Amino acid sequence: MRTVLNIIWLVFAGFWLAVGYAVAGLICMVLIVTIPFGIASFRMANYVLWPFGRDVVDHPGAGGWSTLGNIVWLIVAGWWLALEHLVTGIALCVTIIGIPMGIANFKMIPLALLPMGKRIVESNRW
Repeated sequence: MRTVLNIIWLVFAGFWLAVGYAVAGLICMVLIVTIPFGIASFRMANYVLWPFGRDVVDHPGAGGWSTLGNIVWLIVAGWWLALEHLVTGIALCVTIIGIPMGIANFKMIPLALLPMGKRIVESNRW
C-alpha cells in the first residue's frame, strides 16, 4: 500500500513539490552562510518525493542554533514552500482518491515552515 501511495503521490504532487524544494536549495547554496539551509532543503526534497513510509521526528540535540535557523528559513523560503503545500493539498482534496495525499500535504506544512532540528526516519507503519 505504501508503494502505491508513493507512486500516486509522485505523479500528482511529489515531483513538483520536490522541484520547489530543489530551487530553494539552489538559491540557498549561493551564499556560504546559507549552505546548511540548502542541504536541509535537498533533504526535504528527497522526503517530499517519496514520503509514505517515513516520519519526521524532532532531533533532541538540535539546540538554539536550530531556532535561529528556523527564523531565517521562515523568512527566506519557508513561507512559500508552505504555501505550495497548502495549494497542492487543497487541489488534491477535490477528488476522493486525492484526499490522503492532500492530508499528507497539510501534514508537511510544519516541516516546510520550520525544518531545522528535525530528522527524517524510516517508519514501521503500513
